Amino acid sequence: MPLVNPLRSLILAAAGNDALRRLVATTPVSRDVVRRFVAGETTADAVAVARDLVDSGLTVTLDHLGEDTTDKALAESSVRAYLDVLDRLREEGLASRVEVSVKLSAVGQVLDERLGLDNAARICAAAEQAGTTVTLDMEDHTTTDSTLRVLAELRRTWPSTGGVLQSYLHRTRADAQALAGAGSRVRLCKGAYAEPESVAFPTMHEVDRSYVQCANDLLAGEGYPMFATHDPRLIEIVSEQARLHERAPGSYEFQMLHGVRPDEQLRLSAAGETVRVYLPYGQEWYGYLMRRLAERPANTALFLRALTSRR
Repeated sequence: MPLVNPLRSLILAAAGNDALRRLVATTPVSRDVVRRFVAGETTADAVAVARDLVDSGLTVTLDHLGEDTTDKALAESSVRAYLDVLDRLREEGLASRVEVSVKLSAVGQVLDERLGLDNAARICAAAEQAGTTVTLDMEDHTTTDSTLRVLAELRRTWPSTGGVLQSYLHRTRADAQALAGAGSRVRLCKGAYAEPESVAFPTMHEVDRSYVQCANDLLAGEGYPMFATHDPRLIEIVSEQARLHERAPGSYEFQMLHGVRPDEQLRLSAAGETVRVYLPYGQEWYGYLMRRLAERPANTALFLRALTSRR
């Protein structure tokens, strides 16, 4: 997909560089940059940062980092991490403001769709017991149909389970219309994976146009749309469309990544909007950080300044 530029490709290649990973993990200033984007490696880290965000008026979705699970033991480890954090959220009284986001690839989808479904169901059951919800993250286009099948199955028992749609895919408007029914929680994002033009729009203008069209479809429906974007223009457009659809604050929400436009997160929240922060944590933070840096040049500049600083 033409949206992938040489700098992005270079950063993504660095995601597999163990020497650079060790540098990032051990350099004091770079650790500060990591903490800007990632809560930490442990459940305790995740819950502590989530509490701080909740205390500032925001809501949170926690993502335990662990994509591309290659065996059942790793999938089980990911499931247990979610069960642990959900238990802690219940104990800490945070469950009403903090949910979890789950990548099916981390809980066994790539091994077997049924395994992914069964493991996701365990997490949904634990979330229900804790008093919160689950959103299934969307990954590359080859898993879209599988993820939507799992979502539909989970919603038979846990109807509040959220799904994610990516506006850069040609198919997404039809998916948005299909998922705009009563009670349906849907996160709309642009999409971050490199995809072929056969399935994805080749220009950012087309991706943005698709985002607005899908946002309108979701706002016109009876579900609960969740608009994941840091784009000021899209935030303004969605806010205006919400008013035109007579959507009251609280009948939809905005979502942003932890560490990206934090002042805007607080501004929107102070204006009465529901704002949810996507908060990752876990030992697999390095690959996540590299992807975030690849997505935004400003993030890359910040990180490089930190690595070269002598302070």
